[in-house]
Amino acid sequence: MNGTALSMVLAAAVVHAVWNLAAKRVSGGGAQFVWLYYTVSAVLLLPFVVVALVVEPERPQWSWLGAALVTAVLHVGYGIVLQRGYHVGDLSLVYPLARGTGPLLSVLVAVLLLHERPGVLGLIGAVLVVAGVLVISLGGSHAGEEARRAGVFYGVLTGAMIAAYTLWDAQSVTTVGVPPLVYFGGGALLQSVLLAPTAVRGRVEVGRLWREHRREVLVVGVASPLGYLLVLYALQIAPVSLVAPARELSIVFGGVAAWLLLGERNAVRRLVGSVVVLAGIAAIAVA
Repeated sequence: MNGTALSMVLAAAVVHAVWNLAAKRVSGGGAQFVWLYYTVSAVLLLPFVVVALVVEPERPQWSWLGAALVTAVLHVGYGIVLQRGYHVGDLSLVYPLARGTGPLLSVLVAVLLLHERPGVLGLIGAVLVVAGVLVISLGGSHAGEEARRAGVFYGVLTGAMIAAYTLWDAQSVTTVGVPPLVYFGGGALLQSVLLAPTAVRGRVEVGRLWREHRREVLVVGVASPLGYLLVLYALQIAPVSLVAPARELSIVFGGVAAWLLLGERNAVRRLVGSVVVLAGIAAIAVA
């Protein structure tokens, strides 16, 4: 992976860990919280999308709308499942499982179906990243074994959603040729529209969440599109089988935040896993 793509992915990892920490602080927010931050993202991105459409040399295609609609559906599922996971499990359990399952599935599909060949070091790096994530995620939970099982379930399910939208987004910005800013901005707008009926039905809860967790809504609403736009641009210059695992450096930052800021336990084991993840990142960087 070249230096530019790697820099984008590492910056995205930091931003991703920050907004997931904010989302964990609103663990019971559910679909209403997801709608709030998707709406903030849509409002933030809309002016940029309009400008991008005006200056884009290629005329907008109907295929762009179709691609954005599919990613919107996948991201809505991802947001709801992730928030449910944070409601029932620790950040240090759900987050690394989600981020580890996603790249594992992404690499497998990219190699088997998309015929990408990341090279021996790239594949070794991917394996190390996944192994490190597993080391971090094993162990007890503050809330007990039942909560741990629920956290594992939602973490793995979130990872499957991540793999699905990562592969779809890679195809959309490369094969379909949708400009990343137009694609992600359009997807954010459609995500807000898709969840609007849920927000209307739960408007009392939406109001409460906005009053009590406005800062978290704004952090996620701004940081989430920023981090993912960096990933989309990286996907234009590097294969998905390398980008998907490299962005998982975020689990190192997430694990440290869960330990220092949320008081979650098993810090030594998580740090060992983080070293394994860093080794995987280094292998991917030189692949």
